[in-house]
Amino acid sequence: MYKYALTFVFSLSLFWAAAAQMSREDYIDKYKDIAMANMQEFKIPASITLAQAVLESNNGNSDLASRSNNHFGIKCHSDWTGKKTYHDDDKKGECFRVYNKVEDSYADHSEFLQKTRYAKCFELDIMDYKSWAKELKNAGYATNPKYPALLIKIIEDNELYKYDQLAMGNYKPEKKQKDKTKKVERHTNDDLKVIDLSTRLVVQKSPNKIKYVVAEEGQTPEEIAEMFDLGSWQITSYNDVSNDKVFNDGDVVYLQPKRRKAAVPYHEVTSDDETLESVSQQYGIKLHSLRWKNRLKKGDQIHKGMKLYLQKRKPDSAE
Repeated sequence: MYKYALTFVFSLSLFWAAAAQMSREDYIDKYKDIAMANMQEFKIPASITLAQAVLESNNGNSDLASRSNNHFGIKCHSDWTGKKTYHDDDKKGECFRVYNKVEDSYADHSEFLQKTRYAKCFELDIMDYKSWAKELKNAGYATNPKYPALLIKIIEDNELYKYDQLAMGNYKPEKKQKDKTKKVERHTNDDLKVIDLSTRLVVQKSPNKIKYVVAEEGQTPEEIAEMFDLGSWQITSYNDVSNDKVFNDGDVVYLQPKRRKAAVPYHEVTSDDETLESVSQQYGIKLHSLRWKNRLKKGDQIHKGMKLYLQKRKPDSAE
């Protein structure tokens, strides 16, 4: 009788352990909003973030994820000053990062991809998850030669690309039919030097070689996107603005992604009217990179006399 009771208890424990396992569907539903928010701020496809998390954490069920909130398998490395844990991976007893909550793991993953080795990823189309998956492997994120294929399969099996579309304003790229009633010469991606006669927007190049135009009063991302056969999500993403943005006369509007660093090393804030957004546009540097380089959080303000780092990260000791 005692032996059967033990068998029953053991079987029951196995049942509850299996029941406690999070399904892939539940995992995606639980963390999709974090992935989409990070896409908007850090310009990393939500589909890629979710696929990596699903793969690395076994849908949140791995020992590293459940005990240490580490959903991306990020190791300690020399710059990590937080809590640590040790697991066998490529080698025995390797050091992995420990987070207080899952959200911290997602945020650290986004910051981790800001490293120079992943710079080419951010030159890709943000909606092109296949190219992102391949470039992550090329940059050394994973050693498994099948890593890109594994990510792409997870994305397509679970339709994770729809979260990219949602994060970018639910825009679904579709070819618009030209309005034959309007005789307006339009720009194309093949010839961005043509002038649109209706707006006189001339394509120029910034010091760090990004194509841009100078907006006229009242123009919107959708209107400028249509002139250049781009999606409105591209204009909003490249310029760190919302879908309902109305540009002022003289605003710089980029037609390509901004860079991770500027052509000059520093910028001194000369007016209290300056913002991180205006500096980002002035130098063609990604807003999240500008924050990261200067150890600033979202919502932090800059002030007159402040020295902003535009190429390297501000040292810990710098005021």
